[in-house]
Amino acid sequence: MSQVPNLREMRWWDIAPVLELEGELFPEDAWSAGMFWSELADTRHPRATRWYTVAEDAQGAVVGYAGLMAVAGSGDVQTIASARSYWGSGLGGRLLARLIGQAAAAGCGELLLEVRVDNPRAQRLYERFGFRPIGIRPKYYQPSGVDALVMRLDDPAANNHDNVGALSQDG
Repeated sequence: MSQVPNLREMRWWDIAPVLELEGELFPEDAWSAGMFWSELADTRHPRATRWYTVAEDAQGAVVGYAGLMAVAGSGDVQTIASARSYWGSGLGGRLLARLIGQAAAAGCGELLLEVRVDNPRAQRLYERFGFRPIGIRPKYYQPSGVDALVMRLDDPAANNHDNVGALSQDG
């Protein structure tokens, strides 16, 4: 982990390495290949509502990814993850900042996300970026049945963290 990972647009050839990382990080409720294919199908056209990013290390391995949906002025963090070897490196914050910037560019007045109630580490990251809890979705994560904490960031354009280096440890 000597070099800062490069962030770039996710493409179809990234699905296999993303699925591998997804399975390692979320064994109980990992996304399927079909879910990623469906999301990427709505990324590369003038009326796109999805934006996906991957992080690559110096060897070209995918070490993180994140996705955003933006529709009718509201954004939703679809997914965000970084390899365990990058936890605490700032990569999670860089990915989240990228999504906030994309939400701002898409004209979103708010950005929502769901996070497992049993993942305080991720919750702290989101709180550092200005997200606040607004509710609980019971048994949201399936098949595990774990509740989701719903969090919201108002006005992503005003909360765009382009200077991510100023942030401390994250996931």
